[in-house]
Amino acid sequence: MPKRVDHDQRRRHIAGALLRIAEQRGLQHASMREVAAAAEVSVRLVQYYFHTKDELLLASLGYLAEELGARVARRIAALGSPPTPRDVVSGTLTAILPTDPESVRLTRTYAAFYSLVLAEPDLTRHGAPHPDLLERLLANQLRAAQQAGAAHAELDPGLTAAGLLALTNGLGSSVLGGQRDAEAALRILTYHLDRLFAPSAGHTPP
Repeated sequence: MPKRVDHDQRRRHIAGALLRIAEQRGLQHASMREVAAAAEVSVRLVQYYFHTKDELLLASLGYLAEELGARVARRIAALGSPPTPRDVVSGTLTAILPTDPESVRLTRTYAAFYSLVLAEPDLTRHGAPHPDLLERLLANQLRAAQQAGAAHAELDPGLTAAGLLALTNGLGSSVLGGQRDAEAALRILTYHLDRLFAPSAGHTPP
C-alpha cells in the first residue's frame, strides 16, 4: 500500500525550515529554493503546499505564534492553579522576553519578520491577528485585576496592555542587541508591573 501522507506535518516541516532561516540569516533574501533546500524537499513540493512566498511567510508566522502560545501556556501553568491576573500578565510577558535559548530563538525569528515588513510593507495588508490576541488576553486580565481590587482603577486596560507588549518587545530587542542582559530586562518589566497593580495585591514572582 502507498504510504499515507500527513499534509499538515509536511506543511509544518517546510514552514519550520523557513523559520530556521529567519532566525539564522533573516528573511530579506530567502527564496522558495532556499527553503526547499533547508527542508530537503523539492521546490515543486514547497510550491504545492504554499503557492506564493507570501503564503509561506504568513503560514510560518502562524506556526511561530503557536510556539509562543505554547510557551506562554506552560509558563502560566507552572504558576499554580488558579493563577492570579497578575500571574497571567507577568507569566505571559516573561515568556516573551529572551531569557533562555528557546525564547531567544523565538525573539530572533520574530525580529526577522518585523525587519521583512519594514522592507516589504505590502505584507501588512494580509494582517496578523496574533499580537491583537495577546493584547486582548492582557487587557482582560487587567480588567479582572481591577474588579478584584488588585490593579489601579484608573488605568485603561486596552492601552495598558498595548504598552506592556510594546515595552516587552523593546526590552527583547535591547537584550538581543547587547544593551542589557535578561536579568536587567526582567527587573525593568517587574518595576513597571509593580506600578500597575495595587501594592497590597499578592502575586507570584516571575
